[in-house]
Amino acid sequence: MLTGLLRARLRDIHLYVSLVFGAIFVIAGLTGVVIAWTHELDGALNPGLLHSRGAEGKADAAPSPAHAQAAVDRLAEAPGYGKPTMLMLPYEADDVYVAWYRKPNKDKGSFDTDVSRQVMLDRYTLDILGERNYGEFGLSRELLMPTLFLLHRYMFAGDVGKTVIGIAGLLLTITSLLGFALWWPKHTLASLRKALAVRGAVTSRQFNYSFHRSAGFFMTPVLAVLGFTGLAMNLPDWVRPVVGAVATLEHNGKVANGPDQGRKPINVAAAMEVAQQRVPKGRLSRVSLGSAKAPYEIRLRQPGEIREGDGSTRVSVDAFSGAVLRVRDPLNAASGDTFMNWQFPLHTGEAFGMAGRVLVSFSGLAPLAFMVTGLVLWLGRRAMHRKARAVAAKASIKEAKKVAKRSQMHHTESCENV
Repeated sequence: MLTGLLRARLRDIHLYVSLVFGAIFVIAGLTGVVIAWTHELDGALNPGLLHSRGAEGKADAAPSPAHAQAAVDRLAEAPGYGKPTMLMLPYEADDVYVAWYRKPNKDKGSFDTDVSRQVMLDRYTLDILGERNYGEFGLSRELLMPTLFLLHRYMFAGDVGKTVIGIAGLLLTITSLLGFALWWPKHTLASLRKALAVRGAVTSRQFNYSFHRSAGFFMTPVLAVLGFTGLAMNLPDWVRPVVGAVATLEHNGKVANGPDQGRKPINVAAAMEVAQQRVPKGRLSRVSLGSAKAPYEIRLRQPGEIREGDGSTRVSVDAFSGAVLRVRDPLNAASGDTFMNWQFPLHTGEAFGMAGRVLVSFSGLAPLAFMVTGLVLWLGRRAMHRKARAVAAKASIKEAKKVAKRSQMHHTESCENV
């Protein structure tokens, strides 16, 4: 159990970090409650945009490279669309193709948020179902879930917001661990029971203190992990050197096409077939389209991967020769890369299935609860200090008056004696 000056200083750090970054913790937590279910909620809000028709009774097998090529060709031929930057493949039977078109912004500042055009195609008919601007702020049905995600990760403040959220993640981990250290009771069963009990009326200071302390014990592991994983995903360049100092990390630089030698680029289907041959058990999930400047990058998910959905397997394919330039296989990754690959599934809770997602979603309410109870305690403590100072000042004035009165009486008696 911490006591004395060390406890007081750690409590001050815990307090002021929470006061300065508390609003960010709360916003990130509350948006996290919702975006833990992004796929389900976005689909429910936008059934006409994100659900293919005629899926009843059909399996959710991944589309073939040829079908993905047909989706790209459909867009390339449609007026006003053209070749997309990336194509996300359907995962479930009624999912849609989502084509991404980056919107170049030469005047982008550090506070500007990237905006991409999303175009949705029916999985079976390749009909264009609609589109939205991902990155545009809005509370409409189409923009609500993307808005909450970008608020959660970037605060709609571009690279600056991404950095602030990353730092907030680090501070959430630190202040959670400090709270745990401050919670640590004496090594007796009675002290442990007292530290875990919630007592008093809901409006009382005793309730706020005991709830803040007891809930902090249970939520510290989750909040510390969520804070660190948020840091690792938003600011990987800060985390990778630390991880690399104690574990092996694969080189993370970009790969480039070889010389084109007058050849035409290969098409999407050919690149995806190369990736599928290299990872035969992987399910194709998305493809970043190659160009003269960049190779294809195909994402797959292999059975046994910790990450659901898109997976973490990546195959880079030369856009001209079709050669495999690099394979990132999470099932055979170095220890450092394995650690980094765990960050996203831990942050979303999917590493532990449905129970993990529920826990992460529930944990998003914790920063608000701690903020409210912490403010009640802090403001109550300030009020008590002000009252104590007022009482001390009043007593001091009263004592000064007594001294002055005694002095006056002494002076009067001296004059009478003369």
